[in-house]
Amino acid sequence: MKQKHQVTIKDLAKQLGVAVSTVSRALNDHPNISEETKEQVLKLAKELNYKPNKIALGLKNQSTKTIGVIIPEIVHHFFSSVIAGIEEIAYEHGYTVMFCQSNELVEKEAKDILALLSHRVDGLLISQSKSTIDFTHFDDVLSKNIPIVFFDRAPAEVQVTKIVVNDLIASYEAVIHLIKQNCTKIVHLASELTLGISRERKEGYLEAMNEYGLTNPKVIECKYGSKEDGYLQIEKLIKDEILFDGIFASNDLLAIGAMQALKDHNIKIPQDVAVIGFSNWDFCSLIQPSLTSVNQPGQEMGRIAMQALIEQISNKNYIPQNEIIILKTELVVRESTQR
Repeated sequence: MKQKHQVTIKDLAKQLGVAVSTVSRALNDHPNISEETKEQVLKLAKELNYKPNKIALGLKNQSTKTIGVIIPEIVHHFFSSVIAGIEEIAYEHGYTVMFCQSNELVEKEAKDILALLSHRVDGLLISQSKSTIDFTHFDDVLSKNIPIVFFDRAPAEVQVTKIVVNDLIASYEAVIHLIKQNCTKIVHLASELTLGISRERKEGYLEAMNEYGLTNPKVIECKYGSKEDGYLQIEKLIKDEILFDGIFASNDLLAIGAMQALKDHNIKIPQDVAVIGFSNWDFCSLIQPSLTSVNQPGQEMGRIAMQALIEQISNKNYIPQNEIIILKTELVVRESTQR
């Protein structure tokens, strides 16, 4: 099927028998153009459904009104909620958003950045991949005076604005909740510890255990942070006859896998083992028993990150600095810990 021709300023000028510059000025309400000419141009533009070329305007104004967003996984409930917040603020300010997912690969993350830069994005919102331990590709962006705002997963080494939660305190409070439910042998299923948020959650766990004199902490690093990881690690503990009565998982998928392993071995939740996850995915309230989880304000995080980036883009004299905005979390208590 032949694609419909998009009407341009040249088309309008040709039909009206005037110069392209005259049409351009009329469309932009230039004071040197007569009201009669403006009316003729606007009337024809409406009749022909003329729409300005945003890319051309961006090149002229050194702005494309486009933002690039890189997330680890688009299917992740938390990141989906962040995207909703980003799009809300972007729409209000007339920005278009281009999304890429790194699939937790630093190589893909770096390629995504190059692809977005080739589309002349005005700025980047990024949540780093698990495998990112070298940050030179971020430094390259900053050297081009393109602002970056990190959200959730933010490398301490890059001095820019970061929108995060206090993972250490959130984890500490979650483990304290388990302890108050009379759990004394608590296992921590950690996501890959190359990530700063994973290390913070581990530290929160250890701090709570130490404060209550529980000298038997057990941290198990789960490379993929998946449901299968959670299942296999807990099943191994059961088969090795290692006693435990509580599980604090670094994310909800690990917690779900752990719960399935407990069920398959006829271990009652929460009577025998209480379980807490992190992120509060939608399914937490739907499974049986429902899962206690740390709720992260994803949509609010997306809104604040987008607003911060727009402010930096608008301020031509902005100098990147290590500004950290910390949002509050909430422990949503459900059946999996109500002993």
